[in-house]
Amino acid sequence: MTIKRVTTVLLILMVGALVSGGAYMLSRPEEGLRVQAQLAITQALSGTGDSDFARVLAPREFSFPEDHGPHPEYAIEWWYFTGNLDSDRNRHFGFELAFFRIALGPEPQNRGSDWATSQLYLGHFALTDVEDDRFYFFERFSRQALDLAGATFSEGQTFRVWLETWSAELDGSARPTVRLKAAEENIAIDLTLESAKPLTLQGDRGYSRKGAALGNASYYYSITRMPTTGTLSIGQQSFNVKGNSWMDREWSTSALADKQVGWDWFALQLSDGRDVMFYQLRLQDGGIDPHSSGTVIGADGSTFPLAWDDVQIQALDFWESPRGGSYPSEWRVSIPAAAVDLVVTPYIKNQELNASVRYWEGAVRLSGTSYGQPVSGSGYVEMTGYATRSGGRF
Repeated sequence: MTIKRVTTVLLILMVGALVSGGAYMLSRPEEGLRVQAQLAITQALSGTGDSDFARVLAPREFSFPEDHGPHPEYAIEWWYFTGNLDSDRNRHFGFELAFFRIALGPEPQNRGSDWATSQLYLGHFALTDVEDDRFYFFERFSRQALDLAGATFSEGQTFRVWLETWSAELDGSARPTVRLKAAEENIAIDLTLESAKPLTLQGDRGYSRKGAALGNASYYYSITRMPTTGTLSIGQQSFNVKGNSWMDREWSTSALADKQVGWDWFALQLSDGRDVMFYQLRLQDGGIDPHSSGTVIGADGSTFPLAWDDVQIQALDFWESPRGGSYPSEWRVSIPAAAVDLVVTPYIKNQELNASVRYWEGAVRLSGTSYGQPVSGSGYVEMTGYATRSGGRF
């Protein structure tokens, strides 16, 4: 989505806890990167900006293949993939595979150690198994050193981002073919994603504002309809799968505003060929921040921008996390200006990632009307700021 990639900013704080000397201590291999800590989302997203990093201040020209690749002058960046897949055995799955780059400083490390780095990588891999009502999630951390993680182009302009054995490879075009691979414990995916639509520049020509403060923004583009084929494994079972995926790309040096407590992000693929992206930024007083926004993407790739008050979202049901916190678990999403009226329902209720930051992100199904005609579909929703423990938000 946008600032939705909370875990990237969390990593900045984690580094503060891990290393008192910034990237210098990270040159020592005995310093582990994984921290078993739950931090407040508002804490993780506040006050982490470094004035030496580039800031997102205005629209820019995008260029490909370069903009598929890393932008190390900015503090945070992500390559994010979600999708809904049906198997050759009539089973439905959702998946998430995300790679986050976080810079410890705007300059590369020049120390002699092979372990020295100014760039860290975080990954999330999740799978929803609808038939068995199971949700699997995994988290990895590593450094951009010794080929453990990184983001780079090959001579043939194929871009690759990887974190140990997890990887995403994109050809260099503005409508790329993507290969995703990830395996953890007994869960694995090997998927090929094609671009059925041109990429969408979100916000103002890819300049996506998140708040009133100068620089509280990201550069953001999506590929919202990616026909997907491949294989998926759970334990000893292997499935041939096909479906549709969604790719989000963002980079920035930004944080949430003080009064923003979380967000709800919707990525919806309708059966009539239209797609909807909308993120709703929630305020402490229960209101919606006017910097919430989105896009309706037509079947032909045309775009219709959505302002914060163009979309009405009503929670119809709730799910209580056994770890604490109450999440909306069904919504009515109405967009009168685009003639869209949907009920959005999770395929399964528990799709909460109990990772370094606890949040809900999962596969959803759609029903309703588009231009007055019946429509169905699938998508993904992410929610932050709902998880609690002992009365505190994190």
